[in-house]
Amino acid sequence: MQRINDEMKNKALKFLESSAGKAVLAWKKGDLPYDVTPALFYAPDSLDNMIYNNFCACNLSKYLIENRKNVELTLVFLKPCDTFSLNQLLLEHRIERDSIYTIGVACNGMLDIEKLRDKGVKGILSIEEDGETIRIQTLYGNEKYNRQDLLLNKCLFCKGKDHKVYDELIGADLFEQREFQSNCKFDEVSELEGMTADERFSFWRRELSKCIRCNACRNICPACTCNKCIFDNSQSGSSAKVNVTDFEENLYHIIRAYHVAGRCSDCGECSRVCPQKIPLYLLNRKLIKDIKTFYGDFQAGETSELFSPLLNYSHEDAEPNVISKKGGDN
Repeated sequence: MQRINDEMKNKALKFLESSAGKAVLAWKKGDLPYDVTPALFYAPDSLDNMIYNNFCACNLSKYLIENRKNVELTLVFLKPCDTFSLNQLLLEHRIERDSIYTIGVACNGMLDIEKLRDKGVKGILSIEEDGETIRIQTLYGNEKYNRQDLLLNKCLFCKGKDHKVYDELIGADLFEQREFQSNCKFDEVSELEGMTADERFSFWRRELSKCIRCNACRNICPACTCNKCIFDNSQSGSSAKVNVTDFEENLYHIIRAYHVAGRCSDCGECSRVCPQKIPLYLLNRKLIKDIKTFYGDFQAGETSELFSPLLNYSHEDAEPNVISKKGGDN
């Protein structure tokens, strides 16, 4: 990671020194090794706080939308999976290609601090990577774990190491393509589909009842880009900051999932930032699975010119009555 860090800082420094009206969108280190946040850097002397490590999971694409109003050109560092979201935003003209300079950074999968906490690890002082081993120094001693066991859920279903859009690449030769559980991506969805209607309802009521309507999922989602969300409209009848009924708890997440259908790149950010650990990605992944079933293989953000099957029509499309009727036509 150190080589990537050094190259990123050198690129960012040259970019900011070249002319005014520019910004760098990257990750900023915090007080703890895993305390990494998205940040905009406007001055060369601020780059000391820029970092790239195993906890830079945040997809930076969404932050480009608002920042385009403030500067003429933004340099953004994106991991391979982040570029799917960028392509989708370019397709929808939420970002103009000539307003950004994209540097793709290599990624070997990001770590989940919650998985470390679940293992009882406390008082973390430093985290170092040694091949497939993660070595952790704590106030209470040293620990080591297999890297694969600490990966974020979204990294278990990695889309690959290739950046879909970029101007430059950093560290592309560092990580070999590894085998992920791509073939198992829809296993959890299939498990839900195998439940009875009552069992599925019970599952989602249990999960969605945890929601505190902090809007973290909406705010991080690269597909949620409306200038004003329907749930912020006081006339909609569903703009409560905290849900007051079971109906609202269901409504918010189900409608949001339908709004991003065909545009969701399955980046998994909604679930990663949820403070209640609701598996929101399952709602999106169910719709992704249905789109693949009815319209063929499709990955949102594969290119900046690939329209969703939900926005196009062909004679091979599924008919509205896709559910076959038993006993012949009526």
